[in-house]
Parts: sequence; C-alpha cells; structure tokens
Amino acid sequence: MNTYVLVLEFLFLLGMLYAGSRYGGIGLGVVSGIGLVIEVFVFRMPPASAPIEVMLIILAVVTCASILEAAGGLKFMLQVAERILRKNPKQITFLGPIATYMLTFMLGTGHAVYSIMPIIGDIALKNKIRPERPMAAASVASQLALTASPISAVVTVYLGKELLDLFHMQGGANLTLVNILSVTFPATFLGMLAMSLYSLRRGKNLEDDPEYQRRLQDPTYRDQILNSTKTTLNDVIPQHSKNAVYIFLSSIVVIVILALYPEIRTFDVVKATAVPMGVIIQMVMLCFGGIILTTCKTPVKLVPEGVVFKSGMVACVAIFGIAWMSDTYFSYAMPYFKEGITSMVQAYPWTFVFALFAVSVVINSQAATAKMMLPVAITMGLPVPLLIGIMPATYAYFFIPNYPSDIATVNFDPTGTTKIGKYYFNHSFMVPGLIAVSTSCLVGIGLAEILIR
Repeated sequence: MNTYVLVLEFLFLLGMLYAGSRYGGIGLGVVSGIGLVIEVFVFRMPPASAPIEVMLIILAVVTCASILEAAGGLKFMLQVAERILRKNPKQITFLGPIATYMLTFMLGTGHAVYSIMPIIGDIALKNKIRPERPMAAASVASQLALTASPISAVVTVYLGKELLDLFHMQGGANLTLVNILSVTFPATFLGMLAMSLYSLRRGKNLEDDPEYQRRLQDPTYRDQILNSTKTTLNDVIPQHSKNAVYIFLSSIVVIVILALYPEIRTFDVVKATAVPMGVIIQMVMLCFGGIILTTCKTPVKLVPEGVVFKSGMVACVAIFGIAWMSDTYFSYAMPYFKEGITSMVQAYPWTFVFALFAVSVVINSQAATAKMMLPVAITMGLPVPLLIGIMPATYAYFFIPNYPSDIATVNFDPTGTTKIGKYYFNHSFMVPGLIAVSTSCLVGIGLAEILIR
C-alpha cells in the first residue's frame, strides 16, 4: 500500500470531521456517514464494527438522567447547589466550578450546566465579581469532570476488554472502574482548582471594564442587569422529586459496589467470567430509571423533552458516525503505519497526549475521541498507566468556542465579560481550559504510575 495514499485518506478523514463540526453534534454523525460510505465503496476499506456498546451506555445513562429531570430531581439538585453558592457568595469563583463539576460527576453528562450557569452569573454580579471568572471556569469544569464520572461514556470506553488485555500483557494485575477513577477524579479535581485559582484575578474588575460600563449606559439594560435575579430557591420541590435524586444516587453506589466486588457479577464458576462493567452500567441505569419512573410520579411525556435527553441523543448520533468512520480507517491503515508510528511514540509515549487533544478539538466528544484513538494506542502497545493518566486530554473542545455549553455561557453573562474574542481563539475558555487539562494530565500521569499496577 502506498504511504502517500494512506496519508491522503487520513486527510480525507480529518476533512469529513471538520465538515461535520460545522453543523454541530448530529452533523458530525451524519456527515461522518458520508465519509464512511466513501471509505468503503471508493477507497475499498472493509467496514469496522459500529460502536454499539458505547451508544447503548450513552442511551441507558441519558434515559435514566432524563427520567430524573422529568421527575423534578434535577431541579432539586440545582436548588441544593444554589443554596450552597448563595451562602458563600465571595467564593463563587471556586464554588461555581465545583458545583458544575459535581453535577457532571453525578449525572454522567455536562449538560446540567445550562440550568445553574445563570445562577452563578447572578451571584457573581450581585457581589461585584467579574462574571467571566466563575462562569468560564464552571463551563470548563462541567466537561472536565466527565473523565471522573463512574457513569460517563468516556470512562466506559476505557473499561473495554482490549485495554484490560493489554494491561495483563504488560504485567498488570487488574484494571477496574475504581482503579481508573482513583486517578482521574483527583487529577481533574486538582486541575479544576488550578484553573479556579488562575480565574480569581483574571480580567478587569467590573467597575473598570469598558464593555460592562458601556452596557450600563442603556437604562433598560442597566435595570435588566442590576435588578433581575435568577434563582430556584423560591420553587417548592415535592418529596417525590427529592426521592428521585436519592434513587439516582443509589444507582451510582450500586455501580461502584459491583466494580469493587467483581465476584457479585460473576456467574460462571468454572470460567470465572464476570459481567463486563459496560453491561453493568447499562443494566443498572435502565433498572433505576424504571424505579424512578414508577415510584416518583414522573410524567412520561416530559422525558424526551428535557435538555438532558435531547443533548444525549445528539451525542449518541455523533459518536455513531464518528467512531464508525474513524475505526474503519484505522483498522485498515494501522498495519501499514504501525512500525513508523510505534517507534516514534514508544520513544516518547507522552506525546500521545497531543494526538488525543487534537482529535478532541475537531470532534467535540470525549467518548468519541477515546473510541477513535484508544484502539490506536492499544495497537502500538502504549503503557496502560500512561493512557489512564492522560485521559483528561480527551477534553479539548474548549479550544474552538463552538461547544453548546460554552456558547450558552457567553449568552448567560449579561455583562459581556464572558466572550468570544475579536480573534476567535482569544476567548474566555482558552486559558482556563489549557490550565485545567494540562494540570490534570500531569497529576494523572504521576498518580497512574503509583496506583495502576
């Protein structure tokens, strides 16, 4: 096979990803479908398997979280978060990102940020704190936390059999959900704190910010900025909505217990074959979604209308097309590229972090990035602890400010301090994102070397 042809085909792959990114999540999926058909019928590549397991995990988690949202549980979680934030308003630059981080950790999706972001901005403004400081960091934190959530799709990709087999080949004992989270949770949490520390003094204070002062000159806008209050504290939360949250959190506890004690999910005594964690997450999420639905007075018609369900389905379609197209190319091309790429990356294994980062910038999905690049890393035999340590690099879509949570954050800031800059890349999320991801990866590499054995 001619190497130049493979390079051109790779450039075609990148071109299709870029074209799809201009249309958003669903666009990424269906435009990748065009690329897949061209790969198979024009470039004559054998089609790889569709990413069914990842899609089923996303579907199960999103369904359960959407039922929680329809039952009113998400509003209760936001009310609890707001109560904590308003009791400590001067610490909003730290507590705002912590709130969005923990919501993502518990829900397995970063899209709850839309509900709490106006509250973070309101608290900052009422305390004369530049809203960009907590809001930009909170948007980044909501996505960074996905690599630390026990029910996120990106984590379950790393729980696949292929990575476990590679770990055993490299002399490792076992690789479990708890092993992974023992690295990614502290690493990303410290990355978030480093980003928040930087954010404390970023930008001019409100009284010195020209854009904010210009907006205050308009009497209507001035009244809107200074006299409006975004809050959920006046909402009366029924007991069944609170119960929905308790049930949902119980599902996470069950998943962690099953990860800690694999003998519970082992049925074949002779072969000692445990049910894979990906399947466990699907089963538990569907089960507890059903429990919430039947015991918490959940209006079924509201389930597919919520933000969580719509965003989750978009992510599912995006991963369907992206992962299928990219798997088809790499399955076909890696035997030809393996020797050259492997020698280069094995000499400097940490450089694989840049590959993860670059792919994530283009395809706007951590799970899709992992599904696309992890097989490449496995084929090259990269150290598994390293792959766990650099897992936060699957989040790089803050780099180009076109992700829905970032765009929404800009729109939620009435002062104009959170913005997309004149030169596009000098936006509010760039430096916090770079600090958070680089710190998380550095800490993650160090922790993985100690904890993943």
